[in-house]
Amino acid sequence: MNNFEQWIDSYPDFPKAGILFRDISPLLASPTGMSLLKKEFSRSIKEWKPDLIAGIDARGFLFSSLIGEALNIGSLMIRKSGKLPGEIIEMSYDLEYGSNTLAMQKIDNLKGKNVLIIDDLLATGGTMKCAKDLIESQGALVCGCAVVVELSFLGGSEILECPVVSLVSYES
Repeated sequence: MNNFEQWIDSYPDFPKAGILFRDISPLLASPTGMSLLKKEFSRSIKEWKPDLIAGIDARGFLFSSLIGEALNIGSLMIRKSGKLPGEIIEMSYDLEYGSNTLAMQKIDNLKGKNVLIIDDLLATGGTMKCAKDLIESQGALVCGCAVVVELSFLGGSEILECPVVSLVSYES
């Protein structure tokens, strides 16, 4: 596996005191890094045989289209509430201080499809679990989840009940 940590910056006390923010901006700015990301994700998730890749608002979109194109499959969006037209399905989930809501368009032919969820970061797992519940509510199977950065010390992958691949994992 490649050393993706070289393209991850860390910012202490952002966005508030006590948080160590892991920034993927250098990875996005690196053609070499993005090419390696595309190859690594494609290799890692190919065996799960996804029919679609769902990107979570907003940085997950950067990867869902890229990897979808590499695997010759489509991409769908999991958005924040109020951002999608047409018939939508919404679910709320709890955050450390409050709650949030995710939405996706109702898709008639999603039943029985294998869907991979992709995002930039996995922390406590609340956002990804909500996305998984949304997809499964339409009769699809979430075959796995992929993230660039996993904060494994927060235990987010444990609540997902599916395989998770991460390019960089931090234990603290």
